[in-house]
Amino acid sequence: MAKKEIQVGGQAVIEGVMMRGPEAIATAIRRANGDIEIQKKAFLTKTKNHPIYKLPIIRGFVSLIEMMIIGIGTLNFSAKRFELDLDDSHKEETKKGFKDKVFEMLTILFSLGLAFALFGYLPYQIAGWVQLDKQNFLFNLFAGSIRIVFFVLYVYIISKFKDIKRVFEYHGAEHKTVHAYEKEVELIPEKVKVFTTIHPRCGTSFMFFVLLVSILVFSVIDTIVSYYFGTPILFVRLGYHLLLLPLISGISYEILKLSGKNINHPLVKLLTVPGMSLQKITTQEPDDQQLEISIIALKAAMEMDLSEYPNIRFIENE
Repeated sequence: MAKKEIQVGGQAVIEGVMMRGPEAIATAIRRANGDIEIQKKAFLTKTKNHPIYKLPIIRGFVSLIEMMIIGIGTLNFSAKRFELDLDDSHKEETKKGFKDKVFEMLTILFSLGLAFALFGYLPYQIAGWVQLDKQNFLFNLFAGSIRIVFFVLYVYIISKFKDIKRVFEYHGAEHKTVHAYEKEVELIPEKVKVFTTIHPRCGTSFMFFVLLVSILVFSVIDTIVSYYFGTPILFVRLGYHLLLLPLISGISYEILKLSGKNINHPLVKLLTVPGMSLQKITTQEPDDQQLEISIIALKAAMEMDLSEYPNIRFIENE
């Protein structure tokens, strides 16, 4: 009997990797003393058990929301475990009083505002300054191109930080492990390390698809709006563009899913070039210990045998 195709995927976290199987999510991290801790949760996507959520486009947006929730949860988990390994002086610095929590909230709000300015308002304002308001396709092509430049610069700048570089190494380990699983190769570091850190289903590629699809969708909608109501002002245009993000993410998901199944098609290769090129920044070569963590996370998510790893400890969900 042929092996049933099961797509797996994951995410790099602080000193670890999260892997998602068909019915479980497992996050494996390495503590400072070398021990490996695993948090495992049962998970069944809503796109499998609800008829509406199974529909094309809709399933993409639902999957995006699910992965955002999972991603934030696993990052918080890894951050808490990382804090346990800090020395006493650093622990004092991480204790948060009321003022610290207020400052943290203000920092989050500032970050969201900066993201809105860089990827929302500013590209549209610049396109307006060069008087492209009434040329819908050129307006969105220009604004979209600026948005892509900002995104690439952002990724490049953060990749220079030591802590982020280490996360990117775990990202590379995750991709190598997924490749090895898909090729049915024995999951040991020596055999997994030969695979590339680039993977067509990566979230980095998804973000690029979102940026490209948005140019086309926004252009079509702007043309319709302009025909019936005249050229929209900046904030009106920006407002309904934001409302279109679920549609755009759904379309992007379908394209990414299709590209993963037809990676050798010439058109697919062309479409995946930008996102896969950016992965040369967002993924770095991992060492054997990082590969081991990724392998353990995958095995835990897929209910595989872990008896060969004596220093593993499963911890309660937090």
